[in-house]
Amino acid sequence: MTGRVEGKVALISGAARGQGRSHAVRLAQEGADIIAVDVCKPVSGTDLIPSSTPEDLAETADLVKGLGRRIVTAEVDVRDFDALSAAVDSGVEQLGRLDIISAGAGIGNGGATLDKTSEEDWTTMIDINLAGVWKTVKAGVPHILSGGNGGSIILTSSVGGLKAYPNTGHYVAAKHGVVGLMRAFAVELGQHNIRVNSVHPTNVNTPMFMNEGTMKMFRPDLESPTIEDFKPVAQFMHVLPIGWVEPVDISNAVLFLASDEARYITGLTMTVDGGSTLK
Repeated sequence: MTGRVEGKVALISGAARGQGRSHAVRLAQEGADIIAVDVCKPVSGTDLIPSSTPEDLAETADLVKGLGRRIVTAEVDVRDFDALSAAVDSGVEQLGRLDIISAGAGIGNGGATLDKTSEEDWTTMIDINLAGVWKTVKAGVPHILSGGNGGSIILTSSVGGLKAYPNTGHYVAAKHGVVGLMRAFAVELGQHNIRVNSVHPTNVNTPMFMNEGTMKMFRPDLESPTIEDFKPVAQFMHVLPIGWVEPVDISNAVLFLASDEARYITGLTMTVDGGSTLK
């Protein structure tokens, strides 16, 4: 099956690398043109995770163009609604329409229990992982409405949006909040034939997960844990014998929800988690 989103335009946040890049490529493979936004610079409080760069976003653009699809890129912080809205407006002006929104820009920071989480870490997390998702949808929805053809919105939450984990309470709160956003948007936009769903990945093989800070959080008993030290603890989280999934596994879920195959699916929390939510 090919052309599952042929002729459509997708807005993707966090598109410079990781899951966002994978979503851009996967949707382009199936016929979509892309509006790709990413902050492309360090975010305060996330020092242990390497930041995305302008070069990363340019590489995403090259990959999409290599598939024969069009792409418009912008270096934008999802906390800045005015800049985000201007970037989306420009992208739609150049590409002619908007049909799909994949709101996935996010961070990981902290590592303390909630009673010891700093106000800066809390605020940064909520502003990006929750408010940034809302602002991304808010910037795109007017264009989907004006097209009059309906559309699909996919919000990236997490297994942490369905269950709690220790030492990541602010992340868990933000990702639970994304589910609330998804359900509210689904109710409000359904009359316009706009579907809204969320995807809930487990650990994903991206820089946000595969980094020194995360490995130390999973293996606090080791001073310098390796991937091999990390793997058995990560695997314990799942029913399937895996420690993590690949970005394309999430992209395939996003593609399905964006396509007409899911034309009557809205308000769904779709897990791609190796059975993590069963444990």
